[in-house]
Amino acid sequence: MRQAELHNSISSRARALEASKIRAIAELGMHNPDVIPLWFGESAWKTCPVIVDAAIASLKAGNHMYQPNNGAMKLRHAICTYSKNLLGSHINPAQVTVTPSGMQGLILTAEFLVTPGDRVVALEPSWPNIIGAFKMTGAEIVSVAITSKKGRWELDLGELLAALTKDTKVVVINSPNNPTGWTMSVKEQRVVLEHCRRYGIWIVADDVYTRLYRNGRHAPSFLSIAEPEDLLISVNSFSKCWSMTGWRLGWIVAPAAFEAKLGQLTEFNTSCTAGFVQAAGIAALQDGEDEITSLLEKIKIGYELTAAQLSTFSRVEFIEPDGAFYCFFRVDGLTDSFDAARKILKKTKVGLAPGVAFGPQGEGYLRLCYAQPANVLKEAFKRLEPFLSK
Repeated sequence: MRQAELHNSISSRARALEASKIRAIAELGMHNPDVIPLWFGESAWKTCPVIVDAAIASLKAGNHMYQPNNGAMKLRHAICTYSKNLLGSHINPAQVTVTPSGMQGLILTAEFLVTPGDRVVALEPSWPNIIGAFKMTGAEIVSVAITSKKGRWELDLGELLAALTKDTKVVVINSPNNPTGWTMSVKEQRVVLEHCRRYGIWIVADDVYTRLYRNGRHAPSFLSIAEPEDLLISVNSFSKCWSMTGWRLGWIVAPAAFEAKLGQLTEFNTSCTAGFVQAAGIAALQDGEDEITSLLEKIKIGYELTAAQLSTFSRVEFIEPDGAFYCFFRVDGLTDSFDAARKILKKTKVGLAPGVAFGPQGEGYLRLCYAQPANVLKEAFKRLEPFLSK
């Protein structure tokens, strides 16, 4: 079978998928030990021993079998307690579905909500997998831009509300935002929530960076202001603030009426999340607060160093992020960020994410994850200096 015929033999959904431009750059250098990898949203530090030991103990105790589709009840209760203590939310275990990663939570949510042709409004720049999950399930995407205004990342709330028409099925809001660090205020969230109640629009809140907030213990969350019956799904993950990217563990919070249906969708996707990984999640929620505090202190140092270094280059313009752990910076004269990231990797052995990966609004930008030790960041900027100072 010829290559073209082979390509056409698969589903139109699979054919339409676009490769991640972040992953494309990473694949060029992730097996080279000389490369400084600043491309992914991943801290340099290992998962803390308390969490690792909980997983090991669970394995040794024989926790090797299938788990409930919606997750182990002990973890679901722990998520409810964590959410109440942190956000003041009053969710119950029937609202919680454990997922093998935040990404799986997103695709599960998209499968749950989207009928092909549904109108979904999303913010950009945005992590490409968020919009990709909804595109893959057949959504028609309408983008509203987060823009740079007077040294701040801002969302035009009027523009967003205008896009949320009565024929809109879903609005997807990632706050704090990857890659910009923009964060939606409580006031803005209340306005959006009331608007969506009026029109019957689902809110999908990507809350993965809620704890990585630079202006308080947590970023504003729809879970703090929503009622149990609201059309709200919060997607979260253990990956970022507990340094558990490789564990693949997340959760979603949704109206309790859909517990069984989300369990069915989980059955046909992954069946369940591994029991020993869920045991690690329980330890993270119950005993991992010090780990979050430690990570925040480390990335604060990383940000200050990164900001100081970037400010020395006249070609570079960046805006202080409110949350997450990225600097999304514009380079004067840069018109092809993917090619630039590829050349930077080849010439300097520093891995950066191309801005265009996050949507058309990201062209001309590069993203750097500063969740790294100071000596690593210093070496990275030493290598980057010839490119950024041209």
